[in-house]
Amino acid sequence: MLKKVALLVGATALLVAGNVKLDLNAKYGANNFHTKGAEKFAGLVDKYTNGTVKITVHAGGSLVKGNPLKAVKDGTAPMTDMFIPFTSGGGKVFGISALPFVSSSYDEAYKLYQISKPAYDKVAKKWNQKMLYAVSWPPSGIYTMKTINSTKDFSDLKARTYDKNSANFVKMAGGNAVALPWGEVYSALQTGMVNGVVTSSASGKDGKLWEVLKNFTKIGYAYPLQAVTINLDYWNSLDKDQQAAVLKAAKEIEAIQWEESKKEDATALKMLSDNGMVVSEPSDTLKAELDDIGNKLLDEYLEDANSDIKKIFAEYK
Repeated sequence: MLKKVALLVGATALLVAGNVKLDLNAKYGANNFHTKGAEKFAGLVDKYTNGTVKITVHAGGSLVKGNPLKAVKDGTAPMTDMFIPFTSGGGKVFGISALPFVSSSYDEAYKLYQISKPAYDKVAKKWNQKMLYAVSWPPSGIYTMKTINSTKDFSDLKARTYDKNSANFVKMAGGNAVALPWGEVYSALQTGMVNGVVTSSASGKDGKLWEVLKNFTKIGYAYPLQAVTINLDYWNSLDKDQQAAVLKAAKEIEAIQWEESKKEDATALKMLSDNGMVVSEPSDTLKAELDDIGNKLLDEYLEDANSDIKKIFAEYK
């Protein structure tokens, strides 16, 4: 029996006789490893659904200019990827992966993600969507002009940060935090509006930060997540076999992309170094000072956290 034809208003997805076409908004450019992962995911979905679910990936955020959670909730985009810590509406839960110095390796970051999944799923459902998979960025470090040996070197730092956590971290270290869209960072560095950036090796590579800064200190600030979600109305329009196939593809691509993140980190660090940037590990002094800041920020974060979040960290520790 054929499913009835359905077109959801305001979105680009068509369901005809059991065949589904979906558009996936990818925030970053076609060469970004998260976007490449979304393309691989679309290919796996096509394969595992025997061509009955086809996903078209739109790079560069061409489908969603505003809040990705709202866009998927409203059906403006059937699917999107999103930088979890920076996504308005995710509340304290979405800030978990960007808490400073909570995870010190990919293995620890993955463990925290697995424990946090139920909380992420609850927030996604609240916004009428389902989280399909999430992948860590390479660990965030700090880009500066001068060498950073201790928090004393933060005194004249004006660093671009990407969320409340990273802004508080820079302030507690003695620097000034500046909130800027990524697209404005390079020009802000050129004009001196900022003289530092908290971000990953991958973003530094993509942004060619070696042209405007000299040092990258691998402080291992955080392993923030990039996630892919689907509108629940579209999800529920799939039959059980199609849903199972999409979840199979999501599980497979998640495992692949966590490994790709590690490879991307190695590639990006080499490119930074090859282009003249000094890439260094933090000094023992700096590491101890930053760990202390991280502990204080975690305590503050947990003060007014709900029981679900507190259980996450009780299990994680």
